[in-house]
Amino acid sequence: MARPAGVVPTPRGPAPLEPARVRAQPEPQRASAAWQTGLQTERRASPHTGAAYGSDLAQFLDFLARHRGGTTGLGDLAALTPADFRAFLAARIFAQIKHSSTARALSVLRSFYKFLDRRDLAKNTALAAIRSPKLAKALPKALTVAEADATLDLAPSLARAGWEGKRSLAILTLLYGAGLRIGEALSLTRGAAPLQPGTITITGKGNKARMVPILPAVAAAIGDYLAACPHELTRDAPLFVGTRGAALGPRQVQKQMAMLRTMLGLDARATPHALRHSFATHLLGEGADLRSIQELLGHASLSTTQRYTAVDAARLTAVYDKAHPRAK
Repeated sequence: MARPAGVVPTPRGPAPLEPARVRAQPEPQRASAAWQTGLQTERRASPHTGAAYGSDLAQFLDFLARHRGGTTGLGDLAALTPADFRAFLAARIFAQIKHSSTARALSVLRSFYKFLDRRDLAKNTALAAIRSPKLAKALPKALTVAEADATLDLAPSLARAGWEGKRSLAILTLLYGAGLRIGEALSLTRGAAPLQPGTITITGKGNKARMVPILPAVAAAIGDYLAACPHELTRDAPLFVGTRGAALGPRQVQKQMAMLRTMLGLDARATPHALRHSFATHLLGEGADLRSIQELLGHASLSTTQRYTAVDAARLTAVYDKAHPRAK
């Protein structure tokens, strides 16, 4: 049926999200303020985090005022149903808000409702029926071969002492040359130092052991580091130590990598773990099969390896077209 002239159609979809104005009664506003104070004093949340969480909660309260009609009181918060919370999520989808932001907003609501429950202000179990949106797992960006080479070439020059530069090179070479996780590299003992090309046994996640290859360049980098290290390391001592001889922590390696990517203009995802990702990606690009890469990385599932190495459908199709007898 034709719409009469001058009649504006009613918009479809949930109540739209608008800039938060906290259209709530005084009790929820006081509760919100007390909850935000607790975030900073008890959970040591930064001012930036506290402000972001407060904005999420304010937007939710503002949505409720329009969704249900009128300002929101503690009784309203206690009476909300799963349908009310789903309407809030639908409004965020309608507004094309990222899933990651919506997941954070749900976390904020759960935290606030727990606060209300502990203070005997309101109790609502409906939120437990709401699932957080599934988030795509962000993979570290694989470096190109040239970028990986440049990273290793530059690593020794950033250290204050020559032996520390050799240590950095040895660690990063292990990550890229053997596909180790940073924790696996730093957990090696002096007695387990791979000083010769071949293979070594690494114990990874889930206490699962695997064999990894040690290239001549990896063994040489570790040998150079040990020859220059000023600390006397016993057989059971950590292989990689700091300035005072204590076990080296991952944060120091991450800081080193951050300096390198800044100097080389690399992506922010070029982390130490990205070197392990590059190890797998470069092997795949040279024709290594996924099963072999799975074993080298220590993955329990082949699907994990496919996702981790970001296998592209075009390359797999080309392999299929070349290899399958019925593809011709």
